[in-house]
Amino acid sequence: MLEIPDGQLILKVLDSLNEAQARWYVAKESIAYGRGGVKAMHELTGMSRTTIIKGKKELEKQDSLGYGNRIRKPGGGRKKIEEKNPQIKKSLEKILDENTAGDPMSILKWTQKSCRTLAKELEKAGHKISKGTIWNMTKELGYSLQSNQKSKEGKHSKERDDQFRYINQKFKEFAERGQPGISVDAKKKELVGEFKNPGKTWRKIGQPEVVNVYDYPSLADGRAIPYGAYDPERNEGFVNVGISNDTAKFAVESIKQWWCQLGKERYPNGKELLVSADCGGSNGYRNRLWKYELQKLATETGLKITVVHLPPGTSKWNKIEHRLFSFISMNWRGKPLVSYEV
Repeated sequence: MLEIPDGQLILKVLDSLNEAQARWYVAKESIAYGRGGVKAMHELTGMSRTTIIKGKKELEKQDSLGYGNRIRKPGGGRKKIEEKNPQIKKSLEKILDENTAGDPMSILKWTQKSCRTLAKELEKAGHKISKGTIWNMTKELGYSLQSNQKSKEGKHSKERDDQFRYINQKFKEFAERGQPGISVDAKKKELVGEFKNPGKTWRKIGQPEVVNVYDYPSLADGRAIPYGAYDPERNEGFVNVGISNDTAKFAVESIKQWWCQLGKERYPNGKELLVSADCGGSNGYRNRLWKYELQKLATETGLKITVVHLPPGTSKWNKIEHRLFSFISMNWRGKPLVSYEV
């Protein structure tokens, strides 16, 4: 075997070269060592003899080395799978266009369209392809993973826009006079106990919070009903947690607690109160008890209370939904609500 005294230096230089440069460098060294040089460089570097011989031929040519800014000459390298097999794109598009859920004639159901499953389905049709290539091809075809978009609101009153403008104007008027205006609503009822809460939280590896397998009400210590009052002008929220039912009396009591604990301090000159609420539920516009309890609150506090209701089917536009309740859900994600204090 031919001894190469500076083998480590050759390997060191080789690590810094690209594919073409490495081929030429190894070929040059093999030429320098003469007979047996190809075999010696093959054993030292692991580069195939065919590649070294190819490099020698390229060095012997009169033309300059390289292809401009390219490492390989134009047309070199593996061809894209869609170039070798044009039918594969059509097969993939056919699968992706199967949009009818539950259609027994569809190739794949919409719930199964992962890249891995698409690759397996194409392999059944005689197209060998990886899930990574599927991902790239779907992008090229103009597809992306998308969730459902809630945009269809159905029929609604022609005056709905005017109603929203009226509510907005009312809040502006109260703010200009230095009077409080709040957005109120009840959040989803929560079971109190060791129940799974959606989301994740940081914990030591292998030490997840252990909770009940089933969310049976019989396993709960009770129910928590968060009722919130949000002040858009000050961007402040207040939550009162009920333990029985979401009634109109509870809703008004929550507003009273906001006024006693927060409102009076924030608005010492407050003589009026604007309340924005959904048109249904415990604070619905048809709820007689809601009106009765509000009158009692007005008499007790001396406040002149004005109530504006959002149009039907527009509760998601209630400011409290995305300015207070969303942050409550973010705050307790992955944390079981084991007690009312939590």
